[in-house]
Amino acid sequence: QSWSRGMSYCLHSESHLDTGPIYVRENGKLHVVNRGAGGVQNVTPKARPFSLFSRTFSVELCMNREDDRARRQRTDHFIFTYTKEGNLRYSAKSLFSLVLGYISDNVDHIDSLIGFPEQIAEKLFSAAEARQKFTEPVTGLRALQKFTEAYGSLVLCSLCLRNRYLVISEKLEEIKSFRELTCLDLSCCKLGDEHELLEHLTKEALSSVKRLLLKDNSLSDAGLRRMTAPVRVLKKGLENLLVLDLSCNPKITDVGIGYLLSFKKLNCLDISGTGLKDVDAVIKRLQMQIGLVHSKVPLKEFDHSNCKTEGWAEQTVLQWEQAVMEAMKPQDNLRSRVAALRFYGKTRRIEEVVKCTLVEPETRASGNLQFYKENVENCHLPLKKEVAGSHELKNNRKRALAEQERERTSKQKHLCLTVEDWDLLNTY
Repeated sequence: QSWSRGMSYCLHSESHLDTGPIYVRENGKLHVVNRGAGGVQNVTPKARPFSLFSRTFSVELCMNREDDRARRQRTDHFIFTYTKEGNLRYSAKSLFSLVLGYISDNVDHIDSLIGFPEQIAEKLFSAAEARQKFTEPVTGLRALQKFTEAYGSLVLCSLCLRNRYLVISEKLEEIKSFRELTCLDLSCCKLGDEHELLEHLTKEALSSVKRLLLKDNSLSDAGLRRMTAPVRVLKKGLENLLVLDLSCNPKITDVGIGYLLSFKKLNCLDISGTGLKDVDAVIKRLQMQIGLVHSKVPLKEFDHSNCKTEGWAEQTVLQWEQAVMEAMKPQDNLRSRVAALRFYGKTRRIEEVVKCTLVEPETRASGNLQFYKENVENCHLPLKKEVAGSHELKNNRKRALAEQERERTSKQKHLCLTVEDWDLLNTY
C-alpha cells in the first residue's frame, strides 16, 4: 500500500522535477510508464540512474505501540544501580526471579503445592506477601489455603491475637485455615461461648495446640463443656494441651473446672479470677485427679510473653492488623462533624477497640490460682522479676516445697506394708 501511495503521488504530483522513467512489472513483464502520454510501452529498460520518489517524499515506519503497563513490566526485568562515578547501570534479572514474580502475581491460580520443595515455597510465599496478595478478600484466602495445606506449621506455628478482636472478625476464615499450630493466644478478645473460632478449636486441624491462652474472653461453664466435648467423648481435639489460661472469666464455676479433668497431659493451668465457690475443694480435686499442684507464686508460663506470632505468615498477620487500623481511621468528611460534636459537648458513638481489662475484684477474691505439675521441668518456675524483687516470695516457695516434701514422705510411711499385711493380702 505504501508503494502504491508513492506511485500515485509520483504520477499525480504537480512537481516539474524529472524523476526519470518508472518501471512496473506486470504478468512477468517489465513495463515503463510514459508520463507524457499516460500510457505504458513495452521497451527494454535503460541502465541509467533514476529516483523513484521525489526528494520531499518521506516514509514513516509504524509499529504497534504497547501500553504503559507492558512498558513497566519490561523495566521490572532489570536491576538499576549506580557506579562509583555516578553513572546509571542496569543488569538483567535472573530467570528464577522473573518466574518467581510471575507466579506470585498469580498465586491464587495454583492448584496444589503438596510435594513442592519448601525452600522454594518460602521464597514464593515471601514474594506474594510483599505484593500483599494474602490481604485480598477472596483470592488471598484461596492462596493462603494452598500453602497451609502443604506446609502446615511452617506457614505459622504460633499465633498471637491478644486484644485483636477486629482482626478475628475481619479475617476469621483466614485464621481458621492455619493448621498445626502449637501456640494460640486469644486473650482479651471477648469471644464468648458461641464464637465460631472457639468451635474451631475442637477441630482436628488444631489438635496440635499445646499452649492455649483464653484470658478474659467472657467464657462460662457452657463454653468449657463444648470445648472439651471431643476430648471427653472421642479422645480427640485438644488432647495434646499442656498449658491452659482461663483467668479473668468470672462465669466459670466449679462445674466448669470439672470438664478440664479430661486434659490428662495438662502441665500448667491458670484459673485466677474465675467464679469458684469452693476453692479448696477445686485445689484438692485438681491435685488428686490430674496431678496439678497449687503454686504460691505467679508462674512464668502465664506472663503472656512466650506466645508470639512465628512463621512465614508473620508479616501477613501484621498486614491484616494494619488494614483494620486504616479502616478504623475517621474519614476526612467526618472530621468536621466530630469537631462540631466536641464543640457542643456531645459524645460520638464509635465502636472502640476491645482492650484487655483485668477483673480485679474477682482476682483479689479468689487469689492466685495457678497450678503446675511437679515432675515437669520449666513449668513451675516463678517470674524472675518478682522473685528478684521480693525475698518473702522465696521464703514462701521454700516453705511450700518443704511442706510438699513432708507430705510426700508421710505418704510413703503410710504406704509401707509389713510382712503380716502382705500375708493377709495374699489370702484374698
